[in-house]
Amino acid sequence: MSLLSVIVPCYNEEESVALFFEELTKNDPFFRDKGLELEVIYIDDGSKDRTVDEVKKLREKDNRVHLVSFSRNFGKEAAMYAGLEHSKGDYVVMMDADLQDPPSLLPEMISYIEQGYDSVATRRVSRKGEPPVRSFFARMFYRLMKKISKTEIMDGARDYRLMTRQMVDAILSMQEYNRFTKGIFGWVGFNTKWLEYENVERARGETKWNFWKLFIYSLDGITAFSTMPLMIASVVGVLFCLLAFAMIVFIIVRKMVFGDPVAGWPSMVCIMLFLSGVQFFCTGILGQYLAKTYMEVKRRPIYLVKEEI
Repeated sequence: MSLLSVIVPCYNEEESVALFFEELTKNDPFFRDKGLELEVIYIDDGSKDRTVDEVKKLREKDNRVHLVSFSRNFGKEAAMYAGLEHSKGDYVVMMDADLQDPPSLLPEMISYIEQGYDSVATRRVSRKGEPPVRSFFARMFYRLMKKISKTEIMDGARDYRLMTRQMVDAILSMQEYNRFTKGIFGWVGFNTKWLEYENVERARGETKWNFWKLFIYSLDGITAFSTMPLMIASVVGVLFCLLAFAMIVFIIVRKMVFGDPVAGWPSMVCIMLFLSGVQFFCTGILGQYLAKTYMEVKRRPIYLVKEEI
């Protein structure tokens, strides 16, 4: 028998915990036919509701259920890493508890693993149910990442992914504090099959990802897997130095020819304000990378466990 580990990050998902397990275990006959045992690891990311209690109720009914509860909210990236660390399976799959990652796709994903793939990843081909503005900026983010990063990050990629133990161990070897798992998946490589499906809306509850959180997450992705912003800041600095030199030559020539030392001060103020804005922008880019470095060198743990069953 082989072991399949199912990692389920949860944050305030008390309404979805039991429903997810019910949908997942509908595949039990298939798992038995394939010689697969199951372990379901719920990672409670410091929930404020009764998520932990709901997982414990499931545990009383089925000992395939496991719980890892954080001391506070560390974020989904930490929850996924904790799940990978606690998984013991020959194969590992990460899924959201809200059923936006359909368990019905698992048989097809396992069939591709049997064909020799190291990983089967999923991507949405539509964003039905999402606000149009959010969908637009999400598409722009993936387009930008394709241009500025050498790491493959697929448009519409989900964290829903089935992996072999070899790939999981490779991901666990990357113990960086500032994690962007979608980029890490691409960076480690391995032979991946992409599985497309239509977007599925949440079964219960509300999304925890608002526009601001997604924006911050996108900045984490850009700074984690591309140094292009630093290069842009450098190029902008050089261009403005050349422009400033040209303006100095122009002012000297105009003074010598026309003797007009004071005209144009409003435009000069505008230029100074513009250049100051560019300088602050470039300093902000440097600050982002410096902040990431600062957090890495502290070597704080990625998460802390309060309770484990």
